[in-house]
Amino acid sequence: MELLVTGASFACFRLLNGRLESLIPPPGSALRNPWKWRNIWTSLVHSLLTGIWAVLGFYLHPQMAEDLISTHSRFSHCLVAVSIGYFIHDFVDMLQNQKLHQSWELLFHHTVVITCFGISVLLHRYVGFSVVALLVEINSIFLHLRQILLMANLVKTTVYRLNSLLNLGTYVIFRISTLAWMTRWLVINRENIPLLTYTIGSFGMAIMTVMNIVLFYRLLRSDFLKSARDMPNEKDK
Repeated sequence: MELLVTGASFACFRLLNGRLESLIPPPGSALRNPWKWRNIWTSLVHSLLTGIWAVLGFYLHPQMAEDLISTHSRFSHCLVAVSIGYFIHDFVDMLQNQKLHQSWELLFHHTVVITCFGISVLLHRYVGFSVVALLVEINSIFLHLRQILLMANLVKTTVYRLNSLLNLGTYVIFRISTLAWMTRWLVINRENIPLLTYTIGSFGMAIMTVMNIVLFYRLLRSDFLKSARDMPNEKDK
């Protein structure tokens, strides 16, 4: 059943990605890279779907928050399987359309996620923990919107500035804070987790933490520190 859900998810995201260019035509500023335009919109759909789904998972089955190891609903188990399908699709999509030196960070990220989520889905354990991880997708909504606005050449708009603030705020709440909480949970529950699973989980969390700190700095420098530096220059003019 899990393989069917993951396979169906993979097929749906592949189909969506193939049709997105006709559904949402890229603006003139994005015509030089139509693949990236399709890829980002597909990622946005995944973030909207799984971010909302993750919140609903805890709302409809609050017992899962008390036991992230063995308690979960079919609703949440299906969410993790669907997300694996997306990450496999995105992995294949990047391999086919992007050079390795441009995508190796995301390919590595996807490999870690697929491995960790795959263990959760197959063993029917740690599903709650995986759903907590998917709360990160709430921030990814604004990350992907930022890329779309950049490609559409809408950097100097109020929409972009508002999205930048929401992006940074949700980054701290749903990405940095969530990853910190997950790391703490792993340490506290060390005795309840098999050594191999604990090792894989700890390795994955360490990689995610480093990657997210680097990305946070890049966003801060690009959207806020750069703007602050440019303001005196504009006044001088």
